[in-house]
Amino acid sequence: MNNIQAIIKRTFDILLSVVCLVVFSPLFLYCYLRIKKDDKGPAIYSQERIGLHGKPFRIFKFRSMRTDAEKHGSALSCGDSDSRLTKSGKFLREHHLDELPQLWNVLIGDMSFVGPRPDVPGYADKLVGDDRDVLKLRPGITGPATLKYRLEDEMISE
Repeated sequence: MNNIQAIIKRTFDILLSVVCLVVFSPLFLYCYLRIKKDDKGPAIYSQERIGLHGKPFRIFKFRSMRTDAEKHGSALSCGDSDSRLTKSGKFLREHHLDELPQLWNVLIGDMSFVGPRPDVPGYADKLVGDDRDVLKLRPGITGPATLKYRLEDEMISE
């Protein structure tokens, strides 16, 4: 991407994130209240990830697991039957609502709407060769592959 394309992309990210934060604010409130109804822990979960140029940042999500979910290790991936998921957490994950707070990450410049998945510290250190190029990009809420295959799946099902 040249400088002008990068500026246009960043401007788009800022404008769209502001609009989405305003439009989805009732949904933010709904998710917050639903999490608080399940238990008294914090509604927002943050985790360190690696972003643009290998710089660490805090990614924000609505908490979908019990507050003690990581006492035996990282809770990066879990299936729908994982006992650590809260009742509201399962709903939030099924509908991708747990990722709404990442709109803030986009607004402050840690993430973009479209980009590579933000890596967990330790994994980024293992990248070699061309794979390290992902560190030259701002990580995204969704990635090009996800968009491509989602569109292909929709075309196949029609």
